[in-house]
Amino acid sequence: MWTQLKSVYNGKRIFLTGHTGFKGSWLLKIFSMLGAEVKGYALAPENNFDLYYLLNGDNLCNSVIADVRDRTTLTTAIIEFQPDFIFHLAAQPLVRLSYQIPAETFEVNAIGTANILDGIRLLTKPCYAVLITTDKVYHNNEWVYPYRETDKLGGYDPYSASKACTELIIDSYRNSFFNTKQFSEHQKAIAVGRAGNVIGGGDWAKDRLIPDIVRALSKNKKIEIRNPLAIRPWQHVLEPLSGYLLLGAKLYKEPNQFGQAYNFGPHFDDALPVNQMADIALNFWGSGEYFVNQTNDQPHEAGLLKLDISKALSELGWTPKLNAHKAISNTIQWYKQYFSNQPDIINFTENQIRDFINE
Repeated sequence: MWTQLKSVYNGKRIFLTGHTGFKGSWLLKIFSMLGAEVKGYALAPENNFDLYYLLNGDNLCNSVIADVRDRTTLTTAIIEFQPDFIFHLAAQPLVRLSYQIPAETFEVNAIGTANILDGIRLLTKPCYAVLITTDKVYHNNEWVYPYRETDKLGGYDPYSASKACTELIIDSYRNSFFNTKQFSEHQKAIAVGRAGNVIGGGDWAKDRLIPDIVRALSKNKKIEIRNPLAIRPWQHVLEPLSGYLLLGAKLYKEPNQFGQAYNFGPHFDDALPVNQMADIALNFWGSGEYFVNQTNDQPHEAGLLKLDISKALSELGWTPKLNAHKAISNTIQWYKQYFSNQPDIINFTENQIRDFINE
């Protein structure tokens, strides 16, 4: 796959939003290894120990620190750079935080994406865009059946609803301005990647299981977990990122065929409840214990959510490489490396990327 991706992205101009975030920093590193020229657009990292700084992100791209809600600044950055590809990852990505800042969540996720699409609309050159939403865009019936790309969109919490709104905006722009039937005229192609429950080294976000576990373990504290029986399709960060990259490559070669939404996740039977995931993480760490927060005033979070990835398997030739145990192992290994030998974390991250490609 690496040869295929390098043939597409080497030397290309990539406009990457959210480049300072967890997934964005991993993707920025991959693009640098592929030989792409990247212009990043995002808010500043929140902490001096964030992955972007650990990877010396300023040396990997032309970084613009700004808000996707600032349409003028965003559009100017896109037009000045004249990108071949746009990968849009910038978002307010946290469910629980969306209960505290609902209006801002809708602004960042929905209107921010509309601003991206407006920038694409103003380009006078070919451009291929992969816009990232989430597995939580689906109207969740809490059933055992995995959701397909054609299933109904919805959202209980503000985060999920904002992402469903985002998809409606994308569809509107695609139909109105980037219709695949008129690609030869506008030369723009838009695809969507849906993924969730991503784990991996360098994630320090609040109210996410792995960062909460690692923070507690590093301080020899008990780990607090919520919703211990909630089942999630855990996947290592390199899984969806490889899917996004492959989708972009397919879109570049056949824009009329791949301008659609695609689910990226583990195989159907590779999902774990939160408590079992925590047990595995503790086992790989080698110590620690957790307790369940029994309070009843927790905001609603989905109890069961799985994706049907058969479309990505059959149409893109993408397949997950790491099962849940291996994903957790790779993630805990990264954090152990960080706490034991932080200066070498760049090489360790590069090696994880290379090992994944060679799986």
